[in-house]
Parts: sequence; structure tokens; C-alpha cells
Amino acid sequence: QVDLEECGGGSVQAGGSLRLSCGAFGDIASTFCFAWFRQVPGQEREGVAAIMAYSGTTFYADSVNDRFTISRDKNKNTLYLQMNSLEPEDTGMYYCAMSANIDCVHGLEPGARQWYSSWGQGTQVTVSS
Repeated sequence: QVDLEECGGGSVQAGGSLRLSCGAFGDIASTFCFAWFRQVPGQEREGVAAIMAYSGTTFYADSVNDRFTISRDKNKNTLYLQMNSLEPEDTGMYYCAMSANIDCVHGLEPGARQWYSSWGQGTQVTVSS
């Protein structure tokens, strides 16, 4: 069992930046893929960025490519999401997630959510215009 805890959300104006952090507590040795998802009320939870556990290869949704950067500090068991040039459309609850069952290549596809077994409680990001 792995517990995940996000922090770093907040309210910013469009064009601003935020960095989300996600601490992992427990045995993460079997993890293949770490990811960040976001969800707006009434909409499906969507993957925005993923990083392969062993190679560090990263993947991004088209909507955040070139603005968001996912990274991981293995020594601190912490996952990060640096978000720059934020837009009102980035508003939502952001969740970190871990999967031992999916290759990150497919980790952001529709329906991939079912393959992530550990989730944080979420941190709210609000971007005003």
C-alpha cells in the first residue's frame, strides 16, 4: 500500500506559475508510472503528465505540453509538477497517481485512470483571467 499526499495548489492569475508536490509513503519499488491528473466538476479526470519510474521518460497531454514539467526526486520519494504560463482552462483539482500495471506510453490515454492503484487526495488549482 502506498499513500500519496499532494501540496502546492493555490490561486494565481493567468500567466502565473505553481509547483505541485506529491510525497509517496510506502513501497513504491513495483511502480512503472507516476502521473498527474486533473478534474473539473462534471468532467472526467484527465491525465496531464506522466513519468516512467526507471527511465525518467516523460509524457504530456497536448493541452499542457511546453508549459508543464513533471519530475521526480527519487531520494525524497517526491513527484513534482511545475506549471508555467497557467491558463484559466488549467483550473481543477490535481491528483498524483502511481501505477504498477501500465506503461507510461499509454498512461494518459482515455480510460488509463483504471490502471492507477494509488491516488492522492488532490490539491486545488484555480487560475483567474
